[in-house]
Amino acid sequence: MAGTTWVFAEIVDGKPVAVTLELLTKARSLGGTVEAVAFSPVAEAAAATLGEYGATTVYAGTDPAYAELLLGGPAADALAKLAQEHSPDLILIGATYTGRDVAGRLAALIDAPVIANGLDVAANGDITVQSAIFGATQVVQTKFDSSGPKVALIRAKSFAAEPGGGGAPKLVKIDAPIDEKHRAAKMVESKADTATGPKLEEAAVVISGGRGLQDPKNFDLLHQVADLVHGAVGASRAVVDAGWVPYAMQVGQTGKTVKPTVYIACGISGAMQHTVGMKGSKNIVAINKDADAPIFKLADLGIVGDTLKILPQLIDELKARKG
Repeated sequence: MAGTTWVFAEIVDGKPVAVTLELLTKARSLGGTVEAVAFSPVAEAAAATLGEYGATTVYAGTDPAYAELLLGGPAADALAKLAQEHSPDLILIGATYTGRDVAGRLAALIDAPVIANGLDVAANGDITVQSAIFGATQVVQTKFDSSGPKVALIRAKSFAAEPGGGGAPKLVKIDAPIDEKHRAAKMVESKADTATGPKLEEAAVVISGGRGLQDPKNFDLLHQVADLVHGAVGASRAVVDAGWVPYAMQVGQTGKTVKPTVYIACGISGAMQHTVGMKGSKNIVAINKDADAPIFKLADLGIVGDTLKILPQLIDELKARKG
């Protein structure tokens, strides 16, 4: 693609979030110029990492207020001004809470279309985005058919993050006054979930449960397996909606996207709402009593049986192998 691709670089705890590096990796494959735009008091310090993954220029807004304000409003204002000055062809934004906020506001400010729930991007003359629609029951390919910058919201784990060996990027400081209306709401406290194992979206092994577990207390079986293999526990939307487990564990279209080495689906039927969030796993194991469950179409290994009888046997075997 001849032209320029921008990546909105979200900075958390002093470093770019994973989806930012994934988008930079993808942007390199589109051809043309790759640049990043970051808003954080430590944006300049994060520039080296952004350059390593492909950004040749980093536009950095470093106002100390970015640490405490909700970023959507001020970031969208500054991005809109920059976009009007530099006219990038494509702006890629990770579909995080902040990213969604920025994308919606930016689209309104620059009167640009947004394609959300993106799973892939292509630029062969036209810029197209593959995305999930109708509750992830269908996947479609959509072409931008407008002039000016195009904005795409891309789900995490849609691409693998790979360093490109780039050098230090050119640093351009952004001087963008923050509108007083954006200062009315501030973050006063931030709490992170405590966990003894890896994060769900980063784990090499993920074991997820659905309605087939029959009772919330049976998620303890999944946690036992996860502890034994240093994995993480996920869940289907159905059990999250039922209040069995917190939303942070949800895998799927409206939850997290995971790409572990091994994904074990326990008592999950395999509706597209769920599979769009885990189908990129390298090896998929499915356990379900229904031999016709859609999940078996994705599975590398399918076990037709009662999850509540199979999991205790798996736990015993894992313990025996650990000696």
